[in-house]
Amino acid sequence: MDVQGFHHVAIQARDIERVTAFYREVLGFPELTRHLRPDGSLRSIWVGVPGGGFLAIEAAGEAPEALPFRHERPGLLMLAFRIPKASRAKAVEAFARAGVPLEHETKWTVYVRDPEGNRIALSHHPED
Repeated sequence: MDVQGFHHVAIQARDIERVTAFYREVLGFPELTRHLRPDGSLRSIWVGVPGGGFLAIEAAGEAPEALPFRHERPGLLMLAFRIPKASRAKAVEAFARAGVPLEHETKWTVYVRDPEGNRIALSHHPED
């Protein structure tokens, strides 16, 4: 096996336009492409992730399930993105301007949710 790194992660969202706007406008991820179904409806939007790879935001037919930030269910827990320590305060300010509440903070990481509840972390671990 010759795994060479991260390629992409796909998440499902009921309102893919709203979720994409969060990643594009709040986190600054560039929109790469849109994929349509044979009937012309929007199936997915891909946004670039700095450092390589992309996030595929796929259309889902159901509303997201509300879960507490910490829970015991198996599956994807969060998407964690690397930031430099010097950018942490600006990230917190950007979330506040966008009306995105902080879910939790640690010495290294700031945690929020996207518009459909997916957990997002911005971390400078292990940079103190």
